[in-house]
Amino acid sequence: MPVHRLNHAVLYVRDVERSVAFYQEALGFRVVMGFPGAAFLQAAASNNDHDLGLFEIGTGAADSQAGRVTVGLYHLAWEVETLDDLDEISARLTKLGALVGASDHSTTKALYAKDPDGIEFEVSWLVPAALLTEETLAGRSGIKPLDIAREKERYGAGTRGGVGVSIGAA
Repeated sequence: MPVHRLNHAVLYVRDVERSVAFYQEALGFRVVMGFPGAAFLQAAASNNDHDLGLFEIGTGAADSQAGRVTVGLYHLAWEVETLDDLDEISARLTKLGALVGASDHSTTKALYAKDPDGIEFEVSWLVPAALLTEETLAGRSGIKPLDIAREKERYGAGTRGGVGVSIGAA
């Protein structure tokens, strides 16, 4: 039986309340359950039990060294439905001082941000399979700066993204 999708992610954080507040403000997550030192959050458009689990390990915890001197997870990528949604989240992340990058991967339009503990995550919109062209598919080997306004003109601000689709139909 093949894996279908990622069901949820769990992060160790220094201060669970601070992290909950950040993910609520930045991505619109809501708390669905918790207990002292832990919280389980759900994305606004999700019907999943929870999409993100947070476990507090205390303010004395060291920064993750993953990717610098140890192996480990680089980032998680959350999908949004429309380029308007991506634009709104870009503004939220900018306001929070969390946005660290924005890239056009041709088939994927991506924002990169860091939470209060420096854990990096991506928020992306995927070009729908029906709108993929040979040029778009060929462009996947390069990364360009993201211009959300230009992409909204090209694909439409309210066009539903590919939701898990980043390659053309076979």
